[in-house]
Amino acid sequence: MKKLFRLLLAIALLTSVAAVPSIAQEEVRVVVIGGLDLSGTWQAVEAAAEESLGLQITTVLSAPKERIVPLFMNGDADLMLIHGGDETFSLQALGYAAPLQTWGFNEFAFVGPESDPAGIAQAASGAEAIQKIQASQQPLIMFRDPGSYNILQHLLDTAGLIPAQLNLIPDAAARSQQVLQQASRDQAYVLVGHIPVAFGRMSAPGIKVLFNGDSAMRRAYVVVTPGPMHPASDSARANSERLAEFLVSEAGQNVLMQSVSESGAPWIFPRSSAGLQMRPSAN
Repeated sequence: MKKLFRLLLAIALLTSVAAVPSIAQEEVRVVVIGGLDLSGTWQAVEAAAEESLGLQITTVLSAPKERIVPLFMNGDADLMLIHGGDETFSLQALGYAAPLQTWGFNEFAFVGPESDPAGIAQAASGAEAIQKIQASQQPLIMFRDPGSYNILQHLLDTAGLIPAQLNLIPDAAARSQQVLQQASRDQAYVLVGHIPVAFGRMSAPGIKVLFNGDSAMRRAYVVVTPGPMHPASDSARANSERLAEFLVSEAGQNVLMQSVSESGAPWIFPRSSAGLQMRPSAN
């Protein structure tokens, strides 16, 4: 009888233990622009955030904006890291994104022929590099990338130049990633993101990075979290906001300094590196 009682008690205990629901770790699904993953920066940030917040961070996709923006809009991701621009402003205006926060900056670089006929490798700033290209009348490709175009226009303004004063040639590459092949063929300069060149995503014979390191040649990344029209659940919204707070916090910003280039500079610069350089109005 005692043996039967002990057996029934053991069965009851096992049943009660099995009936206790397991506590699932909170999750936030993220999509990021490709350079963050390529440079190794996102992996370091992801690991630090998981440890600090106790969240499970699932990186759904690391890819160009054309692929990650739809995933965020459709609710397949709860947070997105992407360059700030027309797409992110539209997401916020349409209610898919909450107010945007600047997270960090990536750097652009002038690349061109190894012989560097304009001598831009000796320039002290991006504006001086543009002046050297203009003075030598070496060809400069008008790269289709919006970030490249905006930075180039800023450098022209700073240098006191207008596009007509440069030997500008159209971007004729079949795909944007092939612009360096055109630079090699035309022996031309072009302003592109430093990360894809440094990690071999963009390359061409006889073409190398000739000038970088100017804070005026950086483009901002923003943290995009769900707005009222985004289909995220209440828990997903809360978790994405927690992650966003970590990303812009001192602890989160410090992680950006861990992934550095050969020169010792970070691949993704913290938001504190932002600068505002404007020419006085002519009026």
